[in-house]
Amino acid sequence: MAEPKRQLIYGLHPVAAVIDTSPERVLELWISRENARVRALRERALAVGLRIQTVPDDALAKLVGEVVHQGTVAAVRPAKPLNEHDLGEAIRASRDPLILVLDGVTDPHNLGACLRTAAAAAASGSPSGSTGSVPAISEYGSA
Repeated sequence: MAEPKRQLIYGLHPVAAVIDTSPERVLELWISRENARVRALRERALAVGLRIQTVPDDALAKLVGEVVHQGTVAAVRPAKPLNEHDLGEAIRASRDPLILVLDGVTDPHNLGACLRTAAAAAASGSPSGSTGSVPAISEYGSA
């Protein structure tokens, strides 16, 4: 099975995380509303040279379905999958390694909260791929 050339991510936190940690992965960015949080995201995207398309909410719904997209959707290059060797390197490179290990998390909101907390705690990474779990991005920027 061929690897996808792009993935769609949506919501303020996931889109902001990619803009902050890996802006080179962002292929397209769509914004459908304006409020303080979206304006802040827009400014961050412009600061790193991203082009933004302003579209109506229904255009985002066509892209990602009837989900809570919070007015932001980005098409991104998939992150390079990391393996156990990469995890070992991250542990050796860290003075105080912290690895988040989860099992059976099925709610994407819970997963997002766990990953944001791990990133805030400077975790080195989180293994993913358990059957029946939410797919996860297993990297935290350059941490």
